[in-house]
Amino acid sequence: MEVYLPIAEITVNALAIFGMGAAVGILAGMFGIGGGFLITPLLIFSGISPAVAVATGANQVIASSVSGMLAHWRRNAVDRDLGLVLLAGGIIGAAIGVYAFRILRQLGYLDTVIALFYVAFLGVIGSLMMFESVRAIIKRRHGRPLSLRRPGAHSWAERLPVKMRFKRSKLYISIFPVMGLGGAVGLLSAIMGVGGGFIMVPAMIYLLRVPTNVVIGTSLFQIVFVAAFTTMMQAIMNGTVDVVLAALLMIASVLGAQIGVQAAQKLKADELRALLALLVLAVCARLIMRLVTTPDEAFSITALAGKMIA
Repeated sequence: MEVYLPIAEITVNALAIFGMGAAVGILAGMFGIGGGFLITPLLIFSGISPAVAVATGANQVIASSVSGMLAHWRRNAVDRDLGLVLLAGGIIGAAIGVYAFRILRQLGYLDTVIALFYVAFLGVIGSLMMFESVRAIIKRRHGRPLSLRRPGAHSWAERLPVKMRFKRSKLYISIFPVMGLGGAVGLLSAIMGVGGGFIMVPAMIYLLRVPTNVVIGTSLFQIVFVAAFTTMMQAIMNGTVDVVLAALLMIASVLGAQIGVQAAQKLKADELRALLALLVLAVCARLIMRLVTTPDEAFSITALAGKMIA
């Protein structure tokens, strides 16, 4: 079934897009991720321009993250004060990112910058995840316990000025690193169309020492609202949000997430991380190939202008 995407200005197979969204939704349910870092490259591979893929992909992040955030909220596993400070930084970062997105698009560098960002981002994250998961699998098979950092411990963030007490997380730290982390995730959300959970969650645990029982819920709280703000800004400033594409992705991802939750119960956590790392590295390799290979149909504006003048 073919459907026309008015903003992307392209006709696509609706079932293929729906299946793509469902597949990412399954992964979101299995791994507890928003999936923006996967859906954006997949949309680009399907022929949709990077500008529309990034801006519209944020809608999929909202759909796959909001149900998880509500579940954590009902269990009182969200630090609202910490989430609001992260959100303040995230909105600032997203606003800067949307403005940079517009400038890069006007200069004609946007597609290349997005591709390079994704190659670096996926390459680093995938490699780290693979290393960590393989190490965990080896330790588990040899019966050795995994070493965990103690959350809530004293850290460098406590020595900075303008401190704030986050009662739910049992922290008393400066707001600057919290806002900085939120700003970095907001910037990535605007330029790459990602939720940023892969950066947010480890950074909250290992840098800010947030207790693990509130990390995921607080991260999702920030991601949902930053992604919504980013989508609104992209639509207003750049006009790159395709409503038809967003609707297909959101419906599919919500349905797929339910399947993913059930599938996740059949695999161990380290095995899940290893599978996701393989997928991330595969997408990274595909993007590298897209960057270095010569297009099937070379196009030259100069040559075309010469023909028109002649």
